[in-house]
Amino acid sequence: MSHITDIFGSLVFDDRVMRERLPKETYKALRKTRENGKSLDIRIANVVASAMKDWAVEKGATHFTHWFQPMTGITAEKHDSFISPLGDGSVILEFSGKELVKGESDASSFPSGGLRATFEARGYTAWDPTAYAFIKDRTLCIPTVFYSYSGDALDKKTPLLRSNEVLNKQALRILRLFGDTTTTRVIATVGAEQEYFMVDKKLYDKRPDLIFCGRTLFGAKPPKSQDMEAHYYGAIKPRISAFMKELDEELWKLGILAKTEHNEAAPAQHELAPIFTSNNIATDHNQLMMEMMKTVAHRHGLECLLHEKPFAGVNGSGKHNNWALSTNEGVNLLEPGDSPIENAQFLLFLVAMIKAVDEHQDALRASVATPGNDHRLGAHEAPPAIISMFLGDELTEILESIESGKSYCQKEKVDMRIGVHVLPRFPRDTTDRNRTSPFAFTGNKFEFRSVGSSASIATPNVVLNTIVAKTLCEFADVLEAADDFTHALNELIVKTIKEHKRIIFNGNNYSEEWVHEAEKRGLLNVKTSVDAFPLFINENNVELYTSFGIYSQAEMHSRYEINLENYVKTLNIEALTMIDMIKKQIVPAVGTYINELCSTVSLKVSALPGVTCELETELAKDLSEHNLALYRKSEEIEKKLSELKELCDMKEKAEYIRDVLIPVMNAARKISDDMESRVASKYWPFPTYSELLFDI
Repeated sequence: MSHITDIFGSLVFDDRVMRERLPKETYKALRKTRENGKSLDIRIANVVASAMKDWAVEKGATHFTHWFQPMTGITAEKHDSFISPLGDGSVILEFSGKELVKGESDASSFPSGGLRATFEARGYTAWDPTAYAFIKDRTLCIPTVFYSYSGDALDKKTPLLRSNEVLNKQALRILRLFGDTTTTRVIATVGAEQEYFMVDKKLYDKRPDLIFCGRTLFGAKPPKSQDMEAHYYGAIKPRISAFMKELDEELWKLGILAKTEHNEAAPAQHELAPIFTSNNIATDHNQLMMEMMKTVAHRHGLECLLHEKPFAGVNGSGKHNNWALSTNEGVNLLEPGDSPIENAQFLLFLVAMIKAVDEHQDALRASVATPGNDHRLGAHEAPPAIISMFLGDELTEILESIESGKSYCQKEKVDMRIGVHVLPRFPRDTTDRNRTSPFAFTGNKFEFRSVGSSASIATPNVVLNTIVAKTLCEFADVLEAADDFTHALNELIVKTIKEHKRIIFNGNNYSEEWVHEAEKRGLLNVKTSVDAFPLFINENNVELYTSFGIYSQAEMHSRYEINLENYVKTLNIEALTMIDMIKKQIVPAVGTYINELCSTVSLKVSALPGVTCELETELAKDLSEHNLALYRKSEEIEKKLSELKELCDMKEKAEYIRDVLIPVMNAARKISDDMESRVASKYWPFPTYSELLFDI
């Protein structure tokens, strides 16, 4: 057996381990819970807990934790040891079913958006048996959900699990109409491609902006960036290759299906893509992947940057959320088959996706709204802020023929002919791919490319699950009431295409022409997070989520408040960091260089009568003026922050930051970056873009 198969899942209490270690009846009961959503008896939980503890201890674990995903966007854990005291002063190792299924945490110290007052501290964690427990840092990690004393969800996973149940119910209604009586469960499967930057840790430690903000607040463009397009898919540098090798092994131990890795478009940028799995487990895996990237990077003297835009003027990082629908029997419901025009079930699910995305552009846009993603969306390197769908030529032509009632001539497979006889021939795909679309069909799945690289994928998948479930519910209502299923099905598909085809765009989403065209079509163009946040709680979305029990109205408003607060806090930290760097590093450094120039002028004039030192004099004067202007901008930023404190409403604060503070910060950066390009490198106080991007 190979090394990979030996270590894969070795730190996971997965189905293989449970089948081996649990009594047969216990295993069956737990399997039924996992697959059918049946509640678990405490006696069964006790048996599972005992087996889980014994396995973990054998693997070197000494502690356990309920591992959950609060509204911070990262994970949380509180460690408890397995030890339990005996009367004689010794201890034994114990872990009960009660400790497995339920925990308690301080709910007041996590973001709640007003759901909990500071003095109301009690919160609960509850075991999610649909996700596997695993060992990390000698600790047994039990995936859980997190909710308040009043039962409100305080995490990102609870709504995802709720949406999975709703999607399953509505998809099964559709399958039954097509005569499928054997499928018992439909799940959304996800593969989340993760983009990231790698920089030298020693250089990172000299950049306060990277440390505190995750991105550079200052930095002049280097002479070379990604201009030559030589980094994408290029040979991986030895230091990065060593990091990737260790990262793969650490992820494989945790059962994470790390599959594809390569250099991305920008220098120092890379990507890791996993194999598809259920969206619940994929969400856990992506959180672990981001954490492990940072941990392993440090072992190699590197720093992993997950911010959406660490470097201005350089490609940012996204997280491509590949989403498909699969049955428990392994059937992909978005697989067109050899003849999509004759695959009525596929066509119905396809037009359901089209209707869902068109009707709920606002929900999708709101799901990817973060301050970091504001730097990326629409920057001619990532999907625009306008939500649209790419289907490709073949599917688009099929839908057009269905709408018009004209026959469709199935395209024949054409072999690729390269012109070199020794090279193999293979059938060319019937349509090209589109890397500019925010929501693209890529063969048998949809790729939602607007998700930010640092974000949890839970929320975008909650939205996808819910809007598709709503559409399938509406379709099922119509078809179940029809006397003639085939006639009603055809009418429904045609009607849906006519009403929602505006969302389909197969062209260049980066072009200005598309912006104007999208406006004509009535599509939303929500450019900033501050504009996107209120969309989440508009009347339509409150009705959408509450009617299916995904969120309560209180939970929705809490998340809206948390998003606003996170935006305000993020930009406040960036502004304070900018002030600190200007006053303590940039201004003094430029001043030192000006003094050096002045000393040079003085020495030359005294030693060489008649020498004017025009260059040094002009440069010193110009830099002195710019340095003063930069200092004045830092004072202006301070003033704006003081004015910000006077505002009480969080939405008003966010709008003030967007409209007033950010323009001043941008102006300060412009002055600094201009000076950086003219100050001698030995005087500049922190590593430049050239060093950060190319010194590995």
